Amino acid sequence: MKISINMLSNAESVEGQGVGSAYAEMVALLIEGTKDLFDITINGPGDYDINHIHTIEPIHFIKLKSYKGVNVMAVHFLPDTLEGSINLPQVAFSALKFYVTTFYKGADYLIVVNPTFKKELVNFGIEPDKIHYIPNYVSKEHFYTYDAEKRAGLRANIGIKPEDFVVIGVGQVQHRKGVLDFIEVAKQCPDIQFIWCGGFSFGMITDGYFELKEIVENPPKNVKFLGIIPREQMNDMYNISDVLFMPSYNELFPMSILEACNLRKPILLRNLDLYKDILFDHCVRGENNQDFTDLLHKLKNDPDFYKTAEGYSDFVAQYYSKEHVLSQWVEFYKNIYHASNIQDEIIKITFDDFNKIINGKKRMLIIDDYYEADDLHSDMVNITLSVNNDQDFAVEVKAVNIRTYEDLDSETALELILQNQPKLSLSAKEIYKYSKKETLMIMEFEVIKDISLFSQGK
Repeated sequence: MKISINMLSNAESVEGQGVGSAYAEMVALLIEGTKDLFDITINGPGDYDINHIHTIEPIHFIKLKSYKGVNVMAVHFLPDTLEGSINLPQVAFSALKFYVTTFYKGADYLIVVNPTFKKELVNFGIEPDKIHYIPNYVSKEHFYTYDAEKRAGLRANIGIKPEDFVVIGVGQVQHRKGVLDFIEVAKQCPDIQFIWCGGFSFGMITDGYFELKEIVENPPKNVKFLGIIPREQMNDMYNISDVLFMPSYNELFPMSILEACNLRKPILLRNLDLYKDILFDHCVRGENNQDFTDLLHKLKNDPDFYKTAEGYSDFVAQYYSKEHVLSQWVEFYKNIYHASNIQDEIIKITFDDFNKIINGKKRMLIIDDYYEADDLHSDMVNITLSVNNDQDFAVEVKAVNIRTYEDLDSETALELILQNQPKLSLSAKEIYKYSKKETLMIMEFEVIKDISLFSQGK
């Protein structure tokens, strides 16, 4: 039976933001790669095994509180990253941060695209065990290198010469993205052409809207603001460019980095700690505008340095491959589904077994015939071993390993039992009995606690 997953999102309703791109790539990856495992629905009604929420609309908050099944929330931004992105009255801004934090706390699991943000979410009072890291992914079928002729034609369409060295910036036009620094660096590099793809996705509530709007409308002569580019045309923009320059002050995991890396474009970033765990130093970094200016000139004029930077991007593109990211999603969804469906199991044991377990002499158990192999699995965290199903003498254990051995002859069964006898601690009569079995299910366990009524009454 397939696991049913409902993707709840309005991410693609706002143009020119990375959330929509990340969501589209993730859903396409899962639909293509997990047809036999998952039944994926987009914004469906009713109940599903897993509800995966991608955007924070109130209707999704209501569903989070009312739907059955497991609720997963994609963390596309942190409450603090709203600063520098939107400009609201302080009361409204505080209310929005509280709402976002409450939303995140209400989910059963949170997915972050950058492992460094686990700590920040914990600081907001979110339990660390519910936070999981799965990176973004970009399809190589959508982002790839064109031939020289097509590249030259695209450049001509926006007034750029074939020989020009072109630096591209990508993202919403807002202070957090470092747009002002992008402009200042461009002024220091009159021999380089700069283009910015992105606009005011949040309109007039964008932080610094009027100041930035003036710059967009009156840029330096070597800067072109191209506005919001439909995602299906962004590969054209990367092919036009020679370097991706992202002077952002705060990010999670920009999709533009992965997109440009697919084309082996050198990446120039501000030296932020948040990049260390996702790019592993495979990028060019600067501390300030002077660094950015010097590094861009070096990329332009030093072929060996440019080639090294291309290699960095190629490494990143290969690391975040389809197979690598897809396997993480499959494992995550399967694990949380199984965890939500775990039922307590009670296994009957003898009083002699109970004493051996309590005294630390027995850490393996042979499950008798009346248990089918599918009834037990090592994901179970609550298994009760009790004497004759009586809570007077019972112990709670965690399964470490459960293995089923089939088609055994007497010699093989005996050898298997003797190999595990130090943990099985069987009597001679039991060894003889189980050596005649054609199938043996052996569970290794760890004791959690003695839960017998006898011990509680002491």
